[in-house]
Amino acid sequence: MSNKELLVQCHKELDGNKAVGIDRMTKDMYNANLEENIKDLVTRLKNKAYKPSPALRVYIPKGNGKMRPLGISIYEDKIVQLALKKLLEAIYEPKFKENMFGFRPNIGCHQAIKYVRKEIMSRRINYIVDADIKGFFDHINHEWLMKMLELNIQDKNILWLIKKYLKAGIMDDGKYIETTEGSAQGNIVSPVLANIYMHYVLVMWYKVVIERKSKGATFLVVYADDFITGFQYKSETEAYYRALEKRMNKFGLELESSKSRLLEFGRFVENDRKQKGLGKPETFDFLGFTFYCSKTRKGKFSVKMKTSRKKFKQKIKAMKVWLYENRDAKTKDLVKALNRKLLGHYHYYGVSYNGRMMYNYRQRTIEMLFKVLNKRSNRRSYNWNGLNEMFKVYKIEMPKIYVSLFE
Repeated sequence: MSNKELLVQCHKELDGNKAVGIDRMTKDMYNANLEENIKDLVTRLKNKAYKPSPALRVYIPKGNGKMRPLGISIYEDKIVQLALKKLLEAIYEPKFKENMFGFRPNIGCHQAIKYVRKEIMSRRINYIVDADIKGFFDHINHEWLMKMLELNIQDKNILWLIKKYLKAGIMDDGKYIETTEGSAQGNIVSPVLANIYMHYVLVMWYKVVIERKSKGATFLVVYADDFITGFQYKSETEAYYRALEKRMNKFGLELESSKSRLLEFGRFVENDRKQKGLGKPETFDFLGFTFYCSKTRKGKFSVKMKTSRKKFKQKIKAMKVWLYENRDAKTKDLVKALNRKLLGHYHYYGVSYNGRMMYNYRQRTIEMLFKVLNKRSNRRSYNWNGLNEMFKVYKIEMPKIYVSLFE
């Protein structure tokens, strides 16, 4: 960890525009005396005199109206954390399984949703366990995490540094809060530590115990603390759900009962439910998409997905807030910035079968834009004909399918 070249490289890679920690040090300020700062940091790391500072607690709004706590480290701690992240990834990336997708190099949400769809389409899956962990990052057990890390890390300095980081504490509204559990979201090393925790708590347990015992088809897909499990048989689904609760409790975690459930889903469920008078198969949400059972144009079974209702409402609300905040910008600049936001939405939600929801998002955005333009003071008002004329000059980006589910 006291490798000078690695620390300098981490300094170069860090974004200088990110929020600053409790010491208010910026990248530019640190860079002004870089040689001496890095030399001093290397010495402290070698002598075990380095002590991470408490992270600054800030709150950002979540889509559901609640606030998400983030921990902002001081700049020097960010350098060390990035170096630590690189070392941990070098050790654990070869060990992480193919069904883990969150916070990993060159892997993302689209691969995760494709994996879920492929497993349901190609296997005899009839039941889904849709579970949610309550405050996962805040309840990672430090003792268990250190035991997990000791299985693969012999370097005592790395283990010492991780422990120091976990115990560094939080500054919240000027008050120091001791951290006895959890790893603050917002810190660079938190995602990889979270993946290591989930690797042992859930993924390896599933591989070694659940998968081996299952007589029917089964799969697990994990994205950070979000995960979906599928089964062929109801009895095995119910047994897994009971065992899952105990497994989580053992490691200091708890399932969110109001958001965790067992549901019928898959190729063979539709006819069975119809015969029982239960209607269409249920749906589930994963990574902002609603998965539902459907048919192709040729009448064959297909798992399709669309923007979830919850995410759609959140995105519309956020767009409305943004439009009103920027209503006084010049029309040309407003539309240019708006198009960037639309393209960001399309790149994420632009998957096969989701065209209608993207067009809905664009249309709702245009309706809100129409209202905003007409509420600006000292500006000409628009009717719809006038707005359409304006769109001939300032074009609003159209939705596009960026991610094919058939590759």
